Amino acid sequence: MRIFSPVRTLGRSLVAGLVFGCVALPAAALIEHTDAQRDTAIELIEQLEERHYAKHRYDDELSSQHLDAYVDALDGSKMFFTAADIREFEQYRTVMDDQLPEGNLTAAFAIFNRFQQRLQERLESVLETLPATIEAMDFTIDEYYELDTDGRAWAAEPGVLDERWRKHLKNQVLSLKLAEKDAEEIPETLSRRYSSQLKRVNQYNSQDVFQIYANALTELYDPHTNYFSPRRSENFNINMSLSLEGIGAVLQMEDEYTKVVRLVPKGPADKQGELQPSDRIVAVGQGDEGEMVDVIGWRLDEVVQLIRGPKGSTVRLEVIPAKSKTTDGRKQFAIVRNQVKLEEQSAQKKILEVPNGEQTLKVGVIDIPAFYIDFEAMRRGDKDYKSTTRDVKKLLQELQEEQVDGLVIDLRNNGGGSLQEANELTGLFIEYGPTVQIRHSTRRVWRDGKRLKSEYYEGPLVVLINRLSASASEIFAGAIQDYERGIIVGDRSFGKGTVQTLTPLTEGQLKITESKFYRISGDSTQHRGVVPDILFPTMFDTEEIGESALDHALNWDQINSVRHRRYDDLSTVLPHVTELFEERRHKNPDFVFLEDQIELAAGTRTLDRLPLNEAARLALRESQKEKALAIENKRRKAKGEEPLASLQDEEEDPEDAAENEEDIASTDDEETPDVLLTEAGNVLVDALVLKQQRYALHAGEKE
Repeated sequence: MRIFSPVRTLGRSLVAGLVFGCVALPAAALIEHTDAQRDTAIELIEQLEERHYAKHRYDDELSSQHLDAYVDALDGSKMFFTAADIREFEQYRTVMDDQLPEGNLTAAFAIFNRFQQRLQERLESVLETLPATIEAMDFTIDEYYELDTDGRAWAAEPGVLDERWRKHLKNQVLSLKLAEKDAEEIPETLSRRYSSQLKRVNQYNSQDVFQIYANALTELYDPHTNYFSPRRSENFNINMSLSLEGIGAVLQMEDEYTKVVRLVPKGPADKQGELQPSDRIVAVGQGDEGEMVDVIGWRLDEVVQLIRGPKGSTVRLEVIPAKSKTTDGRKQFAIVRNQVKLEEQSAQKKILEVPNGEQTLKVGVIDIPAFYIDFEAMRRGDKDYKSTTRDVKKLLQELQEEQVDGLVIDLRNNGGGSLQEANELTGLFIEYGPTVQIRHSTRRVWRDGKRLKSEYYEGPLVVLINRLSASASEIFAGAIQDYERGIIVGDRSFGKGTVQTLTPLTEGQLKITESKFYRISGDSTQHRGVVPDILFPTMFDTEEIGESALDHALNWDQINSVRHRRYDDLSTVLPHVTELFEERRHKNPDFVFLEDQIELAAGTRTLDRLPLNEAARLALRESQKEKALAIENKRRKAKGEEPLASLQDEEEDPEDAAENEEDIASTDDEETPDVLLTEAGNVLVDALVLKQQRYALHAGEKE
């Protein structure tokens, strides 16, 4: 399902600046390719065909897909091109695979120049008629704004596009009204937005065009294979995370919005707690009182420049929360910029006291936010260089000295990092053996792991993961599961099981997927991720977050397994442990609340159109609030607390506070129970007690 957005350009974003008023611009000059781009195109095809893991050939079939992907990247919501334009582009459908390997970029620039023409014509028309269009809007009429545009046909006549734009503008005006924007400010806001987009139409250049065309092809191989133009190469880290002095978030463009992919663990945004994965940033303000600048339709690098800033300064963000299908519900908050320091990403420990009948057991917890290593300190021979394994080993010794009964490794939100550290960390929990298999595009397989026998932690172990546990986290969790060294609990992990390398080209560089990770069982971590032994409820939407949510992601598959030891027979305890968990989850008000939230969010995601009748739109919003209030009061009643008359009765809106897993499950506030972590401790204790009972029974039978 495609969520409607009128502007999808320049890698699914339309460049924009900030200019108020309708600016009459001359027709955009035709953009032409350069000789360097011809050479780059030839190199690009050679690299993709020879080195990419998928081994796809650029043939007629892929050429046809390339054409569709390129048109989709420019006008995915079918708001600019006409049916006649699309018929004209058909001449390129099965010839681009003949042209591009020879450096022929005719199709790329012909299609883009037509798009640029249509874009300029449309934006000029919108700005010219905007005041009258807004004045004529009647919000008492029953009509709808379509969210799902996958089945939309190309417009056979201009009037069809005019109607689509009328409803789009009406929805924007209604959203701004319901977001409590002053009536006189709404025309100004939209005028600034479209004027800035129009001004940038003439600033497209051949690098922009080549990058969109190249990525329309590379992303057919897999979503992590990308071409970077020279400018994009210089700012490669923008797509990975913000500046060291920023808020610590991974951003990407989706349609005309800047979308949060993930948060850097222990970074300013992560610690502040309100910004969440899949949130869309719509405005940015500087300091406590600076003007909020509308950034819808802006380029990624321009949005990042606004968000970046010196350590200690404040940036304010206005976002559309991930759970919101409409653009009406927005929230605004401030984040103090800071530097993401290695020591703040360090592993941390604490102890859970888990009641079990008349006794209380001590469960050690080690929270690992990232797989880190200070390579520079290691290279210069620093004996105290920081690394995940060194830190965890020290914490593990401290917990054992405190006589914990078992250990939980918390990998929630751990997006990965050093493969070396994933291997060495696994070595703290097994005597010796392989950890991961890596298969290259040549199909050569090599293995890595713990090569020498040594001491290891032999106590009870549970590993807690969620949808944002990725890459190195999946290697560690998968190895623990394959060795049956511990129980994996939580949500299915991200599913990022591929390895990329950077290759310089004549102009720019190519990030290409060359290898794939496999577990020692032979299962890939790609696409499927690590499936927990015991599944916990989660608010993460698998259609929005995870490898399986990405177009053209490589499939899950298997290779030969590796002989390995199994430290336990978990099949003897997992069924009973699972039963005990199921009994608890239905009695735990916080678990029930989380599951109710999941059901509410799932219902919201089924919306495929929005009413443009103001009363109906308000009723829809109030209905969502009433459902959220009912869920909150259900929890409060179960816990013996007073019900709320409205969600505003609390200092923090519980709907916002519980809109995702982290708000319930990953808080640093010691007074607020981390229900999922507590449950991980319960699972560990259940398994430990069951084993002790079976051991005692077995010993009694021997006697």
